[in-house]
Amino acid sequence: MKPHAEHWQCMEVWGGNQTADDSVKVAGLDAWVYSKPYGGSEGGGDVYYVSSCAMGRIARLLLADVSGHGEAVQKTGVGLRDLMRRHVNHIDHGRFITLMNQQFTGLAREGTFATAVVSTFFAPTMRLTLCNAGHPLPMVYRSAAREWSFLKEVNADGDGPTNLPLGILDLADYQFFDVPLKPGDLVLCYTDSLVESKRSDGEMLGHDGLMEIVKTIPVAPPEQFVAALLSAVGERAPGNLDNDDVTVLLFSPNGKGKRPSLYRQVVGLGKMTGKLVGSFRKNGEPFPWPDFKIANIGGAIIPPLQRFWPVRKPKGS
Repeated sequence: MKPHAEHWQCMEVWGGNQTADDSVKVAGLDAWVYSKPYGGSEGGGDVYYVSSCAMGRIARLLLADVSGHGEAVQKTGVGLRDLMRRHVNHIDHGRFITLMNQQFTGLAREGTFATAVVSTFFAPTMRLTLCNAGHPLPMVYRSAAREWSFLKEVNADGDGPTNLPLGILDLADYQFFDVPLKPGDLVLCYTDSLVESKRSDGEMLGHDGLMEIVKTIPVAPPEQFVAALLSAVGERAPGNLDNDDVTVLLFSPNGKGKRPSLYRQVVGLGKMTGKLVGSFRKNGEPFPWPDFKIANIGGAIIPPLQRFWPVRKPKGS
């Protein structure tokens, strides 16, 4: 693997469901994406997207495993990209997730549903807001403690995840929680082909078995981590990672983007103005309005206001 770096401008959405081996730098994050559709297909059921807001403060990362393959998944991926564009300037991703679920609920009669993990990173506070809709558990590496652990929300009784896959029920409010991050920390997201791989004894790895492997992989340099992890999983048993789509998303805060530069503000304002003008044209895309939060709107003008955002903790914590 020799990923090349993508350097983004504001209000972009990158990704899809095709083969990928890339690194990106966006809104205070360095990210690495690897995706391989099953059987060498042009596109698979794994869908990944990353977006950046106008001022370069908000990054959103989506990894979804959509049931089925082919044209149906391609159309679903296009719909998810459109949702990402419409909410690219939102610091709060609750509305985005609700609309995602509504989209899949409408497709449920066709047998289409998805698991997904959605993360929103706010560079000024280096806070990650995460929602897991029935997806394999993300992992976090804390550089200060040099330890890996699972990122998960538990319900009030402490019994496990609260969110169902998208399209199962028309839920109005998916739960999400906040995770503080520091430069050097890593967040690892992946699709089920990794946890469904086999041990050498033929038993499924599961989350715990995958964690055992993750802990053996050197975290530095991070750009080599994904390749080393996939190699280690593949070596455990014949056929591992060969019978399904494989996608891994790794990202780390780089400490940049805490306060947008004057250049970024001017470019962001110009980009937003262009989008607003374009939205009035026939067949123009809807304008991606920011959500009217103090930390978002006010913080873009008066930086100290960026911290006026309620922290959501996992239930039962």
